[in-house]
Amino acid sequence: MNIIKVIIPAYNEEKAIANVIGEIPSFVSEVIVISNNSTDNTVLVATNAGATVLTEKRMGYGYACLKGLEYISNQPIKPDIVVFLDGDYSDYPEELIKLTTPIIENNIDFVIGARLKNLREKHAMTPQQIFGNWLATTLMKLFFKATYTDLGPFRAIKYSKLVALNMEDKTYGWTVEMQLKVLKQKMSYLEIPVRYKNRIGVSKVSGTVKGTFMAGIKIIGWIFKYTFK
Repeated sequence: MNIIKVIIPAYNEEKAIANVIGEIPSFVSEVIVISNNSTDNTVLVATNAGATVLTEKRMGYGYACLKGLEYISNQPIKPDIVVFLDGDYSDYPEELIKLTTPIIENNIDFVIGARLKNLREKHAMTPQQIFGNWLATTLMKLFFKATYTDLGPFRAIKYSKLVALNMEDKTYGWTVEMQLKVLKQKMSYLEIPVRYKNRIGVSKVSGTVKGTFMAGIKIIGWIFKYTFK
């Protein structure tokens, strides 16, 4: 039996987080929610829903993910697979099995949930998200011959491979850093189409001008860093 753990970064997701945790398949060994300096009841709600809850006061998606990885690294038994999932209920947690199956059955290292247009609710992704995904994946195709179509946050990876990536981005560049390092280390990867719905609440990244701009700068920065490294 494969040990699967889920990491969920969450900033002020008290209205959504219980739904996310409640729909994660029962075969998952542990759900780890990292409250990224939340000022609402995210910690309480997530704890009551059965998750292991950590707190990371330094703001940033990458900081939260790294906190979760630090926690896992200190556990006596390591997982076989780590799944990353957002806490805003925009993904369908039950589709986690679609991402982990290729790893378990076909020995794929890394699987991304691709938010295809025909599987997305209307307005679930903002125009700036759609353009940013297109630009980033087009550049990775141009420079690295990648076949990515999305920077989807719903993703699964072998724990041993995740450790080998030596992830470091603290904020908006976490997803693209992972995808670039998978390419550079010649790991096997796959995209699986997943559904995507309108999130509960307002996005802290694409829902603000500052967030959109900073995310764009980070994503493009990582791509050019690896292109000319």
